[in-house]
Amino acid sequence: MPVLRELEVGAMFWAVRDTVARMKSLGARCGQLGIAGDVKLDAACVQHWKDELAREDFPLVTVFAAYIGENYADIPTVERTVGFIPPATREEREARTIEISDFAAALGVNSIACHIGFVPADDAHPDYVAVRAMVRRICDHAKKHGQTFALETGQEPATTLLHFLNDVGRDNIGINFDPANMILYGTGDPIEALGVLGSRVISVHAKDGDWPPKDVATALGTERPLGQGSVGMDRFVAKLKEVGYKGPMNIEREIEDLEQRYADMAMAVKLLEGLR
Repeated sequence: MPVLRELEVGAMFWAVRDTVARMKSLGARCGQLGIAGDVKLDAACVQHWKDELAREDFPLVTVFAAYIGENYADIPTVERTVGFIPPATREEREARTIEISDFAAALGVNSIACHIGFVPADDAHPDYVAVRAMVRRICDHAKKHGQTFALETGQEPATTLLHFLNDVGRDNIGINFDPANMILYGTGDPIEALGVLGSRVISVHAKDGDWPPKDVATALGTERPLGQGSVGMDRFVAKLKEVGYKGPMNIEREIEDLEQRYADMAMAVKLLEGLR
């Protein structure tokens, strides 16, 4: 496997939809593999990804879990469907996250990540208490594999997320920092948030976006090609250096048009190479 540079340029890509060869063709040198909730993680799947990663000599830094039934249409829908907060799906999603951890271990990957949903600010709230216990169990399982467990930013302010991490009280929990999500959910300036959370950042998404419309309280903001939104990628990369983050910057671009997505990711690689 190639030696990764500080602030290496990587890609967030998805099983079934993407291939490692395509990510390499865009200029990415490592990546995070997203696994949708309906992907069967059997021995054949493990072997497929082992073969593909080895053939392309491509380091995988994170396996990212998504879950059946999640919907990111607007803020109320996210609250109802995403991550660990919805009570009805907690048991199956905990089991799936354990399965993701075992799958990642089979690939030799030492980090898993996911969105856990909107963490309540009130640490006495029943959802907060239940999810805290759930995250502790997942951390304990991941630790058996020597893995970290990263929670993605965006759905709560940085101070709320930091309090939750400290309250979980596990040394293998951290943050997958996505600057655009802070903007898309309207939860805070990403550069300021990175200053608050910097010491807990395990991995990073390089993504851009614009703030939600002020006249629609339930709306999410709009994702943009890297460098064309409100994050300020030059400031973001400078802040990463300031807080001492040295890991990969994984480009994430989530739009339906696959070829435009790839074109935007290739452009993002060039932008980040110029900033890193």
